[in-house]
Amino acid sequence: MQILGVIFGSVIVAIAFNFFLIPHEILSSGISGISMIFGMLTPINTGIANFLLNFPLLVIGYFKLGKKFIIHTILSVIVISLGLYIIPIMSIANDIILSSVFGGALTGIGIGLIFRCSGSSGGFDVIGMLIARKRDFPIGTMLTMMNAVIILVSGFLFNWDSALYTMISIFVTGKVVDAIYTHHEKLTLMIVTQKGEEMREHLLENVYRGVTIFDGMGGYTNQKRNILMTVISRYELGEVKSLVAKIDPNAFVNITETVEVMGLFHKHRV
Repeated sequence: MQILGVIFGSVIVAIAFNFFLIPHEILSSGISGISMIFGMLTPINTGIANFLLNFPLLVIGYFKLGKKFIIHTILSVIVISLGLYIIPIMSIANDIILSSVFGGALTGIGIGLIFRCSGSSGGFDVIGMLIARKRDFPIGTMLTMMNAVIILVSGFLFNWDSALYTMISIFVTGKVVDAIYTHHEKLTLMIVTQKGEEMREHLLENVYRGVTIFDGMGGYTNQKRNILMTVISRYELGEVKSLVAKIDPNAFVNITETVEVMGLFHKHRV
């Protein structure tokens, strides 16, 4: 089911690019935006450029990130790249403002679906996660800075009207992704389960975060429970939910937004 979700979301992204953004020289965020620049200024197809630019990141991510996440991301990049290559570039709307808003919204819907299915569309998301594994740098801030470079490049290569429309598109995409997925960068999970040790080993093996375990007791059943607490980034939420459901489908999981984290945020047994 998740694989179908990744494919469907990726097709939506490709349609948004070729029907709304590219015809009006409006760029998307991240590596996709750079791929669009290659497609507009060189004979290289945008889909081919998107795959070639993402390929080294995906290879590195395969060895450094969660296997399920990166496999879904590889699938997404392939489907988006094929979609950009196969789907004809044609303008659905003549109004450039409507195209930037609707194209951005459609892109956000696609990316949001991919996130919910434990993957990403590649590019800057993979770069952000790789850097976050080494340093606890705010991924959101870093992605914003990278996208600012895309906007500036758009202004210098095309015109500043295009840059402003690109800014609108990126802003709308971010808001829609936040609405579908989650707008907070870090999340705290409290997992109540009877399979505490198995859950602990599974999380530590697949997620690059620490886990703290408490002893608890069911208020109604009086049966012993383990309570596992961990803080994750927004990009890991889909993967962690799948991991928990795999070990204990009956586990109670409380997910809350985390404003700030102090101390060690990376994997450490406590």
